Amino acid sequence: MANNHFPILIITGRPAAGKSEVIDFLKKCDPIVRLEKFHIANFEELDDFTYVWETFELDDLMTQMGKPRVWSDEKYWFKDQYIWDLYMKRLALDYQKKVMKDPEYHTKMTSLVEFARGGENGIVNAMSFLSDEMLSKASLVYIKVPYEESVRKNRRRARPGQEDSILYHSLPDEKMDFYYKINDWEKIEAKNPTHIEIRGHKVPYVVFENMPEKTHDPKLIEAELERATAKLWNVKK
Repeated sequence: MANNHFPILIITGRPAAGKSEVIDFLKKCDPIVRLEKFHIANFEELDDFTYVWETFELDDLMTQMGKPRVWSDEKYWFKDQYIWDLYMKRLALDYQKKVMKDPEYHTKMTSLVEFARGGENGIVNAMSFLSDEMLSKASLVYIKVPYEESVRKNRRRARPGQEDSILYHSLPDEKMDFYYKINDWEKIEAKNPTHIEIRGHKVPYVVFENMPEKTHDPKLIEAELERATAKLWNVKK
């Protein structure tokens, strides 16, 4: 019987756009309802924020040991921007480990991949570091908010002492401006209204419209996510 779920679903958007809130909503869904409404099976997350924070922690430990920091300075600015690409390679590596351990992984599982990228070619460039196997199976949801809304929600979600939390981490305004003020989503939409082409792989995509804000209310998330994933499923087919 054909699988009725996305094997790989990439969820991307600006920082604080609502990505983690959507995934948190999916975690709390009844599995049968989640599969029927959103085509998402039991799932595991691959979120590059965990790698980002681990990098900062490792550099802090290096400082404590009296050694030079490797990747970031004391204010958590990266020394070299290629580390963003390294995180995508690591996502691909962690995915590869899962499917190597269980070749039938996707008969029962969806992989949810979460990341945020800014810059003139940030999203397309990030996806180019995923493996061919991932790209051939991937579909994508872009959670859309303007930059100003991203900044507002980024400030709102900050909780001191929970800087390592996927739901509650927050960036200083100057980092938001430097890393994320522009992105390439409008360029992606203008080029092709249904697919992002990476190395010959045509990845279907859809937009989750989060203006006015929906990700603060589970009922609004449910309605918009059902609309978006139904459209994406049809594009994928």
